[in-house]
Amino acid sequence: MKHTFYLKAPKADSETLILFSCYFKNEGRNGKKFVYSTGESIHPEQWDQETKSPKSRGKNKCLQASSINGQLGRYSRLFDQVVAQCKAMEEDFTSQLLRKEFEKEFKKVKPGRNIFFDAFDEFIEFKVQSLDWSASTLKRYNNIKNILSGFEVDRKYKLTFSSINDKFYSAFTDYCMNEKGHINNTFSRNVGLFKTFMLWALDRGYTYNASFRKFKKKQRVVTNQVAFEKEDLEKLLKHDFKSDSLERVRDVFVFACVTGMRFGELKLISKDNISGNTLHLKEEKGAEKDVRTIPLGVIAQYLLAKYQYRLPLISNQKQNDYIKEIFKAAGFDQMVEKVTTRGKEVIRETMPFYERVSTHTARRTFITMMKREGKSDKLISKITGHTDLKTLNQYYQVEDNEKKEAIDEVFAFDVPLLKKA
Repeated sequence: MKHTFYLKAPKADSETLILFSCYFKNEGRNGKKFVYSTGESIHPEQWDQETKSPKSRGKNKCLQASSINGQLGRYSRLFDQVVAQCKAMEEDFTSQLLRKEFEKEFKKVKPGRNIFFDAFDEFIEFKVQSLDWSASTLKRYNNIKNILSGFEVDRKYKLTFSSINDKFYSAFTDYCMNEKGHINNTFSRNVGLFKTFMLWALDRGYTYNASFRKFKKKQRVVTNQVAFEKEDLEKLLKHDFKSDSLERVRDVFVFACVTGMRFGELKLISKDNISGNTLHLKEEKGAEKDVRTIPLGVIAQYLLAKYQYRLPLISNQKQNDYIKEIFKAAGFDQMVEKVTTRGKEVIRETMPFYERVSTHTARRTFITMMKREGKSDKLISKITGHTDLKTLNQYYQVEDNEKKEAIDEVFAFDVPLLKKA
């Protein structure tokens, strides 16, 4: 690969910058021209267009020719050095990589750990500044970045763009599943996040390596979750908690159960966006979505009035901790089985019912109770804000008593008396 030097303004009447240039034919649709200022200036009359260097003799010779040539030589040597290193390491030689090395050498920019993680940081910063992500999405990408950092250290696998191959995917799968204990659904979500970053890096010219496209997610499994029935909510509402803080946690949980709202949306409620018995919600997640109208039933209205239309919210983590306490105190301590999948392995765990409950159980309860009453998916989704009915139906938990009732209704035959053989 060749490079050259040329003048920024070759027909100027005064000194102009000398630019370094090369061409990356594999970048972009028609290739990409790389240009970098050397910081050196020269009068056009003192520049030799054939040799692409300062004139060292003749009428218009440059008195600083030796100094300028020395500086330009540094760019040429570093260019050759980077090309050689990429070949030796079987790494992609890209314009982003060359720019990073030039910045580090000539502008004394503090080097990062490596270009892979530098690019990941730039990716996160770009998405945040573009307002493309919610706070929860940012948290997910920071999490997968931390997982990748841990993988690099624990497995001694140097992460570069060229090392993202089948060997990486196999080792990363083993690391996540067997060392970090991730189940299929968690792993699949993280692979999706990783591929999104790699697509961005590919588009930005950080790499030509597209091997990641064939990385397959593990088949997602709908994990058995818990959802409450009307009798459970009534029992919870009637329970006399000795602590005001637990009572507040209970009220917030029940409110989410009867409205289908996400825990993160509850902070958006105020008297100003309630008209009659309807909440008009402009959610933060998905700014392009229309305003959602959520009918407020008797219980929801009572709870809002109790707290002057400002629910007593705490952090999601603390709410999850206290939720387990309120269900334990209310007697929901029967043992239940949790079934998850890791690779091909089915993992069964027995635990108290209250350990299975979280803030998200409220939204699942709302959807399940509405479905049990025969309400349509379209109607439910208009309240919950789901645009994908497949996702909506993953929330619906079919209980054993429903299965029994269905069998009894469909197969309600008169049983004849069996004759003895």
